[in-house]
Amino acid sequence: MAITGAHDIDEAVAVTARALRGVADRDWSGPAAGLEWSCYDTAVHIAEDFTGYATQLTGRSTDSYVPFEIRAEPGTTPAGLVRVIEATGGLLSAAVRTTPEDVRAWHPYGVAGADGFAAMGVVEVLLHTYDILGALDAPAWRPPDHLSTRVLDRLFPHAPRTGDPWRTLLWATGRADLDGLPRLAVWRWYADPVRTGRLLLCEVSPNVGADLHDGGTGGFTWADGGPPEGTRLAGRLVAKAREEGTYRPGWSPYVIVRASDRRALGAVGFHAAPDADGRAEIGYDLVESARGHGYATEALRALTDWAFTRPETAVLRVVVDHGNDASHGVVTRAGFTRADEGEDTTVYELRRT
Repeated sequence: MAITGAHDIDEAVAVTARALRGVADRDWSGPAAGLEWSCYDTAVHIAEDFTGYATQLTGRSTDSYVPFEIRAEPGTTPAGLVRVIEATGGLLSAAVRTTPEDVRAWHPYGVAGADGFAAMGVVEVLLHTYDILGALDAPAWRPPDHLSTRVLDRLFPHAPRTGDPWRTLLWATGRADLDGLPRLAVWRWYADPVRTGRLLLCEVSPNVGADLHDGGTGGFTWADGGPPEGTRLAGRLVAKAREEGTYRPGWSPYVIVRASDRRALGAVGFHAAPDADGRAEIGYDLVESARGHGYATEALRALTDWAFTRPETAVLRVVVDHGNDASHGVVTRAGFTRADEGEDTTVYELRRT
C-alpha cells in the first residue's frame, strides 16, 4: 500500500483549484450536486476539513475534534474561496510533513496518523470539487487516477478494485453505480481497519449497522449468502446503542473482508464495551461459502489482539452452543479455554497475560 503524504495533498489542491477557478465566474449560491450545501458552503467545508485535520495532528487530539469553526469573510467571492482552499490545503500539507510517524489523532471514522489525515484531505477536496463542478455544468471533470488509487488503498480497503479508480471512488462514496453494483445508500471510509494476513476488519458504525439491519449492504460487496443473519442483528445492536447513548467507537462488530477479492464474509465483534471488571463478550458469524477456511479463527485472533491493547480489557468471553463443533474449534484455536459449562452452552475465556 502506497503511503499517502503531503505531496498528494499538494497535487490534489493544485488540480482542484485549477478546475474551480474555471467556474469562479458563475453563481455558487445554488446547491452542490447531491448535497444540501450550496456550492459556496461546500467550498468553505473543504477549508474546514483541511484546517480541522491539520489541527487534529498538531494538537495531538485523541478523543474529539479540536473545538473551533472556520468561516469565510462576508463578501468573499468564489475566486476568494479558491484561495482559501489553497491556503488551508497548505496548512494540512505542512502538518502532515512535520508530524512524527508515531503520532495518532482522533477521527470518527478511525484513529489515524499523518498518512490517514492526508488521505482524508485528498478525498474531501476531490469529492467536493466534483460536487461543485457537477452543479456548475462541468460534471465530466476527473482527477489523476493515481490520487484516487492511493486514497482507495488507504481508506476504502473494502471497495472492489476496477480499471477505473475514480469511478470506484465515486461508488464508494455513494455518488455513482459501478459495474452492475448499485449506488450505495450508506457509506464511510475506514481510517484504522484491523489487518491480518488475509483479512481486513472494518468496524460497523451506527449508520452502517442500521443499514445492515434494514436489509442493506452496509457499503460492502458481499460473498454469496451475505450478509448473514447474525451480522444484520449485530448491526441493529450498534444502531440501538447510539439511540441509547451507550455506543463506544471500537467496541462494535467488525465486518470481515477478504483482502484478495474485497468480498465481505461476515462479522466478528463485541456485544458491548468492557464492563467495570474489564470483561467483554465476542461473537462472530460467516456466510456458509466462507466456512472451513480458517477465516473466523484469524479474525477472532486479530480482534482479541486489538482488544488487549486497550487498558480497559481484562477478560474476553465467547459463548458457544454445545452442538456447534466448528465454533468450539474456532475459539480453541484462537487461544480461548473453557471457563464454565451451562445446560446448553459453554463459556470460553481469554485473559490478559
